[in-house]
Amino acid sequence: MIQKKYENAAQAVEDIKDGATLLVGGFGGSGLPSHLVAALVEQGAKNLTVVSNNIGAVSDGVAALISNNQVRRIICSFPVGPHADELIERLQNGTIELEIVPQGTLAERIRAGGAGIPAFYTPTAAHTELGEGKESRVFNDRLHLLEQAITGDFAFIKGHRADRWGNIVYNKTQRNFNPVMATAARITIAEVDEIVEVGEIDPEIIVTPSVFVHRLVKLEPQREGTVLVNG
Repeated sequence: MIQKKYENAAQAVEDIKDGATLLVGGFGGSGLPSHLVAALVEQGAKNLTVVSNNIGAVSDGVAALISNNQVRRIICSFPVGPHADELIERLQNGTIELEIVPQGTLAERIRAGGAGIPAFYTPTAAHTELGEGKESRVFNDRLHLLEQAITGDFAFIKGHRADRWGNIVYNKTQRNFNPVMATAARITIAEVDEIVEVGEIDPEIIVTPSVFVHRLVKLEPQREGTVLVNG
């Protein structure tokens, strides 16, 4: 078991190497581990394969990694929008590969990776362009596609509160892709708003057990003018 660390985001991501596969939690801006992503932009690892539901805004999320020429391949559900111009440009010049995966299939591929299931069949995307070239089989008179599990070298997740062992609870819609991604990576790094002592979190509300969390980063409140905001 890797020793859990309570450090700043820069220290938490410093050993991510070129060519790593990275899972990034969040659904839009909800539950996005933006401080860890920003730290990786500063760290500069390149040729990354990034798995995320969407690419985010140009200044935030996976789009920031794209802007910094750190991404070689993206696996996501929602790459479109006004923030996708740089992605489209890189797709056209061949510097980035894009794999679009239906949202439910993406979540299940990650969940399967965390559960040790190498592949599964689903009817989603059968008879569409997304299903072209994939192994298929008929179950109950319906065509199903074989989908491969997804795992990562690292996962970035965002939680609300953790104890010092790494047991995590989430605030409302933070509980999107973060829990499944935590199980599917060799090293999971969590940014949280608060770290408390073991026993201060009701075990019944823990969503991600500490066995899946290797590093914790507590977000420090930042002052903007006279208003205290939580980063």
